[in-house]
Amino acid sequence: MIHALFCFTMLSVACAIPLKATGQVYLTFTGEVKFKSDAPLELISATSKQLRGAIDTGKRTFAFSIEMNTFQGFNSPLQREHFNENYLESPRYPKATFTGKIIEDVDLSQPGTYEVRAKGTLSIHGISRERIIKSQVRVDEDGIHIESYFTVLLEEHDISIPKIVYQKIAEEIEVWISATLNPQ
Repeated sequence: MIHALFCFTMLSVACAIPLKATGQVYLTFTGEVKFKSDAPLELISATSKQLRGAIDTGKRTFAFSIEMNTFQGFNSPLQREHFNENYLESPRYPKATFTGKIIEDVDLSQPGTYEVRAKGTLSIHGISRERIIKSQVRVDEDGIHIESYFTVLLEEHDISIPKIVYQKIAEEIEVWISATLNPQ
């Protein structure tokens, strides 16, 4: 029931996909998101393996979501606390999402490797921005495998860096995504 509810929510609400989809729906609950802040005085990195997402291959629409408080790593527990409490304000803005459509007219029901551009709305820290993110998509008998790399400018999502730690937190954060979506 929870699985079906999540699928309906991800597809119907986030992507505005009608209940009756025209293509195959693929889901993931264990995609991986890594980020890195490479500032002059400190390197910070963290990972979450709780990326959730859905793709409708017929409409080429997608929706992805990650709970901000699921990131692990950092250089210390205090750094993780500051990430959630002071910068991302995770209690107030618990999720980051990316929803939209694949620009290229690719047939994701056919095996192969595709370079695609995903156009949609990236929402972080309560601020939504239109983005085009390049991804490599591989389709095989195991599902749809997605690999992506992009950057996020903190100022575009209203994430402030106090002057006292300005040299320890990069203004541009590197992000890697890796996920396998399985047919439903």
